[in-house]
Amino acid sequence: MNAGPSALFTDFYSLTMAQGYWKNRMNNRAVFEMFFRRQPFGGGFSVFAGLATLVEQLKGFSFSGEDLAYLDSLHFFEDPFLDYLKSFRFSGSLWAMDEGTIVFPQEPLIRVDSNLIESQIIEGLVLNTINFQSLIATKTARVYLASGRGSIMEFGLRRAQGTDGAMSASRAAFIGGAAGTSNVLAGKAWGIPVLGTMAHSWVMSFPGEEEAFRAYARLYPDKTIFLIDTYDTLKSGVPNALKAGRELAAAGKNFGVRLDSGDMHYLSVEVRKILDAAGFPKATITVSNDLDEHIVDTLTKAGAPIDTWGVGTQMVTGGSEASFTGVYKLAAKDEGGGVLAPTMKFSDNPEKTTNPGVKQVWRLRDEQGWTLADIMSLDDSESPPPGEAPDILEKGKRYAFWHPQADYRHFHHVIEGNAEALLKKKLDHGCSPESPSLSAIQQKVKDGLDSFDQSYKRILNPHIYKVSVTERLRTLKLKLIKSYLGEL
Repeated sequence: MNAGPSALFTDFYSLTMAQGYWKNRMNNRAVFEMFFRRQPFGGGFSVFAGLATLVEQLKGFSFSGEDLAYLDSLHFFEDPFLDYLKSFRFSGSLWAMDEGTIVFPQEPLIRVDSNLIESQIIEGLVLNTINFQSLIATKTARVYLASGRGSIMEFGLRRAQGTDGAMSASRAAFIGGAAGTSNVLAGKAWGIPVLGTMAHSWVMSFPGEEEAFRAYARLYPDKTIFLIDTYDTLKSGVPNALKAGRELAAAGKNFGVRLDSGDMHYLSVEVRKILDAAGFPKATITVSNDLDEHIVDTLTKAGAPIDTWGVGTQMVTGGSEASFTGVYKLAAKDEGGGVLAPTMKFSDNPEKTTNPGVKQVWRLRDEQGWTLADIMSLDDSESPPPGEAPDILEKGKRYAFWHPQADYRHFHHVIEGNAEALLKKKLDHGCSPESPSLSAIQQKVKDGLDSFDQSYKRILNPHIYKVSVTERLRTLKLKLIKSYLGEL
């Protein structure tokens, strides 16, 4: 058995190209970069998630004997190539932003520095892992912000895309700001707090609501939340919750109620009035029922007295957004002599024309710590081209930064605060630093969001954050374009 996931988890064309590279002795050094093209949900930011999962998978990514036998049965691959795959392991290095970083289109989130065959075979794994978890973490962060940084319970296991989708979604949702999950296995795997109340079936299994509520309160006196909409929220549910709640109060315990249908604003206001009038101002109100960031935002702005939000389907599936637009492109290759030559993809669509070369991303902040812009530079700090200074952004210097696609648009900036290099080595020849805890990654998201102006975080019509390139990167890109067009 394999120690890690099967390397068959790749697109078929990755293997056919890999055999071609092997056959033509083209297994030279190559650098690929993963980036995404647009923000999901019409938003102004995304959350980078899935890195720790990816690193662990890459460590054991290999072909078993059964895998190779299956490939042989396809009658597409030569025996010597299959022999080569027997010892396949990812032996290169992986650079990435810290998991939980707030990220933007066009900038590389991950850099893979390996050989052509390894880089090609891992493409599907990289994109599958990062795209899905980043989508769900971003969705959750939007719900978290819409709630006024409230308490979000992730309830999506039953609607997630399969068992793996449910697990990945629970992990990513916690990174994005969820307080806990209903997914018990995810709780065990990552230490995420497990949360839940009761189902309508519990209430319907008893002769009446009062009996159901009292039985639940006896079982879980310290964590009692009554589901009050099974029959009639205001005429039946709340009165019966109060009866059971008084018994808890006599024992010094608090309780809460949950709404799962109806007009959430109206009902939460009315329920709050009833609870307060009955002497239970600390009793909590939880709501669920196909919530998303737009509904949560509307209720929050309307002042609905809601303490906790149970969000499921719309959060763990991405809701209206089917996928994260991450892509994986060749940025540089060794054309002989050990020197990396920049490469770029050309397109009639400027948004699909890539930025060439091995790159670094710098996050500029002012002296108060507010985030101002992200800058892509060429990462040749150790060995810049003869006669050229390395692309390192230094405090106190004035730079010209250019739009990644529209080369006539630019701005000048004197770096007064911090310029942080975001891409860091996360895996090198099978070795990696210890990953931070999931709680630490979640806190990084929250701290990152706090460093951006509110205009970038609006649910509707957010301000577009500035991502630019250095003068050297712009010059290189224009040179390659002119060379391709035969103008040089």
